[in-house]
Amino acid sequence: MAQSKGQLPEIIPTKDIWVGDKNAQVKMVMYGDYESEVCSKANIIVNQLMEKYEGKLQFNFRHFPLTRIHQRAHKAAEASVGAAQEGKFWPMHNLLFEHRRRLGTISLKEYAKEAGVTDKNFLTKLVDSVYGWSVRADLLEGADKGIKDVPVFYLNDTLYKGQINLNALSKEIDGLLKSKKAPAAKKTVAVKKRA
Repeated sequence: MAQSKGQLPEIIPTKDIWVGDKNAQVKMVMYGDYESEVCSKANIIVNQLMEKYEGKLQFNFRHFPLTRIHQRAHKAAEASVGAAQEGKFWPMHNLLFEHRRRLGTISLKEYAKEAGVTDKNFLTKLVDSVYGWSVRADLLEGADKGIKDVPVFYLNDTLYKGQINLNALSKEIDGLLKSKKAPAAKKTVAVKKRA
């Protein structure tokens, strides 16, 4: 869609980017930081859960970069939002965690290309912080919920307080599936398959 001069493009926010069946009984949200080792390990668990509970679990990732200790996490989060504008959020998301120790701006451009992003102005938009407010919106939402450290998980809008491992999360998901308590329907954009 063409835009008039001076008009800002509409940015798809991360809260609208889900993976998995939109009718899934369990909705899982993770607040995380792309430079965090613990979040990277949690992402591996999420990928395992998505496979294990295919059709029963839907997942959404929200940005909570811990910028005091991870100077490159915010820009990496912006890069994932940039990739999301072309439907490439999930491939970019996984690449960022996979390369969490190498998140310089030039590397982010390489990962975007690898994820399938074709925007010739991707690097310029990254440098100009076009997607900075989208990341900040997630961060402020997390702060409003009292989040101070990540990863943090919500299952069907309820804070998960257990251990972050495959067995503990599986047990919690199994309990929600048995309860047959469906979550409130959420407005979502087209769901893309994870790479």
